[in-house]
Amino acid sequence: MKVLKLGGNEFRADVRMLYDMRDVLLDKELLRTAENVELYYMFRDVYESEDDAAILRRRGLRYDITIIPPRTLGREFVKTAGHYHPKVPGSDLTYAELYEVLEGEAHFLLQKLEADGRISDVVLVRARAGDKVIVPPNYGHVTINPKKETLKMANLVSRDFSSIYEPYREKGGAAYFELIDGSLVRNENYKELPEIRLLEAPRIRELSRRIYELINEPLLDFLRDPRGYEWLFEKALRQ
Repeated sequence: MKVLKLGGNEFRADVRMLYDMRDVLLDKELLRTAENVELYYMFRDVYESEDDAAILRRRGLRYDITIIPPRTLGREFVKTAGHYHPKVPGSDLTYAELYEVLEGEAHFLLQKLEADGRISDVVLVRARAGDKVIVPPNYGHVTINPKKETLKMANLVSRDFSSIYEPYREKGGAAYFELIDGSLVRNENYKELPEIRLLEAPRIRELSRRIYELINEPLLDFLRDPRGYEWLFEKALRQ
């Protein structure tokens, strides 16, 4: 899985290892005996053709594919490390992101970080193949593979920033942990948390096509500057 073939091109993965996740796991005891195995594979800045690559660069976007094989991490399902996005210059809003599940099933755990450090909203969005999920401004996110099959997902994001992982590491993970028995438990390192909201991935008419087919659409300007797209973010987080 370290090589992805797309449109006649080959791309190599950045690999997330178990020991890379040491700070965000619920079961720290797992690290005492487990080998440092490969958990998931990130293929960044991929494209099907050179023309598409030029469009993505011109629009300031990046198309990625992530592959997460099934695994358990102690009492948890396998998950990504979790990160926030930086603020858009001249704004109090952070960059948004757009995901599509290509194969398998994903649980997107989103949490909204306020300026005073509070988490004001936590949402678990269940998504299946073909579903689209938007990470709105000011939300951090973790992706969980809750099934015994490989999860393959794509995302579109601004290419102008780097993800911010440290807040998740400092808190020992996301606001909640999803356990293999289906339960959701609070992360006690967060002082106050809202009740988690459970949503199915919304059906957004404007995102009915593959996200790759949208790379030249004006709608995707929300990934570079989210201001003025409140209507879209409202659709993203309501049932």
